[in-house]
This record gives sequence, structure tokens and C-alpha cells, in this order.
Amino acid sequence: MSRFVWGALAVIAAGWTTSARGADLYGSRPPLTVNQTHFGPDSWAGPYLGGNLGYAWGSVANNPTKPSGFVGGVQAGYNWRNGPWVFGIEGDVQATGAEDTFAPWKFSNPWFGTVRGRAGYAFNNVLFFGTGGLAFGELRATTFGVTESHTNAGWTLGVGAEMGFAPNWSAKVEYLYVDLANSNFVVTGASNGYRFGLIRAGVNYHF
Repeated sequence: MSRFVWGALAVIAAGWTTSARGADLYGSRPPLTVNQTHFGPDSWAGPYLGGNLGYAWGSVANNPTKPSGFVGGVQAGYNWRNGPWVFGIEGDVQATGAEDTFAPWKFSNPWFGTVRGRAGYAFNNVLFFGTGGLAFGELRATTFGVTESHTNAGWTLGVGAEMGFAPNWSAKVEYLYVDLANSNFVVTGASNGYRFGLIRAGVNYHF
């Protein structure tokens, strides 16, 4: 999965490099096109709203289950720009199908969310960034037909890249590591928490 993350980032970087070389062929005057699009440095500043889809895989502390599954949700944020540097804050809420069963135990993570700071460097229409902050979500345990759930707060860190492909529109790919803190579950008689990795792709509309 880590190879996929770096591969996706490499594709975006290669696309930016190709665009830059194409621009050099025409000097300071870009070629004329019928439907020319522009996503300049100023486009990164301001509010944005978007959606995402991805896959999460992880493990439950003090239990052999390893919940994994598809993830989808929405995100919103605000960016500030200082030259090529871009700083911002982003929040998201995700619904997930991550679950696993081992012997009498079934663990699932129905939903989670994050509130993160972002900091990155923009090469015209391509932004590379790091992100980190608060994570929160539900861990649900089922044993012999009895279900117990806890909503915990934890932390998250990640990296990503985002590329503007049309006026006001950008596409992104990012990796997050999320740690939801342990809680004492009565049905398992143990302290359980969910740690997982997440790779997702999404689109944003910049206002």
C-alpha cells in the first residue's frame, strides 16, 4: 500500500513537471487553446469544499482483529498563502466499512473524523503538503450478540499532494495515520483502541 501512495504522488509530480516543460517551450506566452484553464498560485487561498473516497486498514489494540474497508466522506477547509507557502486548516467526516471478526469478537469502525492543520509548498498548480491534528471516531465491539461502542479522541498525521486541473477545481491524494485512543470494553474485558492507515483520493471546489 505504501508503494501505491508514493506512486500516486509521483504521477502528480510528473504531471506538473511535464506542464512546466511545455510552458518553457512557449516562453512567457502560453499556447492558445480553445478551452484554456488556469489554476494559479492565488487559487490556493480561501475556502474550499469537497469529497473523497479511499481505503483504511488497521488493527485493534489487545485483540487479534484487523478491521479494514472502504472509506468515504466530505471535507472543508481554508487556506492562507504566503508566496509559494500555503497554510490552512481542514476538517472532515468519514463513513467507513472497516470491520473484522476473529473467534467470538467482531470489531468495526463505523465512522471517524479529523480536524487538522496543513502546511505545504505550491509549484503553481501543484501543492505538496503535510498535515496533522485531532482525530475522533467510534470503535464498536460485538461478542456473543452483545454490542458495545466507544467514541474516542486521538491524533493523526499524514502527507499528500493536490493539483489544480480547472478553474476553482483541484484533485488530491493523501495518506493519513490515525490513532484512536484505547477504552475499556466490558464485553472483551480489555482496553481496546483502533490504529489504522488510510489512503484516499478526492476533489475540492475552491470558492
